[in-house]
Amino acid sequence: MSETSSTALALSLTNVVKTFGETRAVDGLNLDVPVGICMGLLGPNGAGKSTTMRMLTGQAVADSGTIRVLDYDIPRESKQARASMGVVPQRENLDEELTCRQNLTVWATLLRVARRDRDDAVDRALASAQLVDRADSKASTLSGGMRRRLLIARALVHEPSLVLLDEPTVGLDPQIRGDIWTLIDHLRSTGVTVLMSTHYIEEAERLCDDVAVVSHGRVIAQGNPSALVSEHAGTEALECYGTPDRLAQISTRAEELGFPTRKTGPSVSVLRAESLPLHVITEFGESIRRPANLEDVFVLLTGERLES
Repeated sequence: MSETSSTALALSLTNVVKTFGETRAVDGLNLDVPVGICMGLLGPNGAGKSTTMRMLTGQAVADSGTIRVLDYDIPRESKQARASMGVVPQRENLDEELTCRQNLTVWATLLRVARRDRDDAVDRALASAQLVDRADSKASTLSGGMRRRLLIARALVHEPSLVLLDEPTVGLDPQIRGDIWTLIDHLRSTGVTVLMSTHYIEEAERLCDDVAVVSHGRVIAQGNPSALVSEHAGTEALECYGTPDRLAQISTRAEELGFPTRKTGPSVSVLRAESLPLHVITEFGESIRRPANLEDVFVLLTGERLES
């Protein structure tokens, strides 16, 4: 886990457990997020990311463990914490019959933005989401990407110091996803602390200063994306091709030599390939070298494949 003992924390979860019936959605989760960084919760559906987000906002109550957000105890002081954070839910909950400006004005009122500052706050939020030209359009007329930008603008209308993003680009096409990335990157560059759950590898690699890999309700690795790749997968991977039997032989041989492997579609990738002896590379036959990546790390640690 990242070293945070001398760093101010935007949020901290310690030994947090949350169950639903027989299912333990969060299982002893520990996570510290320093002020001013973009932290990614990286994991597949069912890993406990959304449940963690709901506990941070007081929408779900942990069975045990402690949660602090912006120095407030959760859930006891959830109301105070929510006043200083912005939340972008995975599921849209816009008022369809209101315009963009009206949606933001209602939210600014609920979040107690002073009346004299309200119009300026709404204008800033519209500009940040590049929705100025659609300010008077009803939410029901917006495209998918515009709707997500409006959700983010709504979370920013009161200028929070912490923003929680739960799968912010799920279901969006790559071009629209890129627009959302630009908005999130702007948040990070202005010093806002961002906690973003995602199961898109590229999203975590591009946007996050730090990544917490989540599996079965707990953090199993945490650090800078590049550092995690270097620590667990090295700098290079060797993708080897062949019949299923041949790939099984390559995996066995590589692991006998102390090199981790993982399946990558119709191939097997041998990690830490920068240290593979040349005669072994020749022995493996048809192959290509590529940079090791964060997906290699995730699959190596969890055995699960992520969407990229």
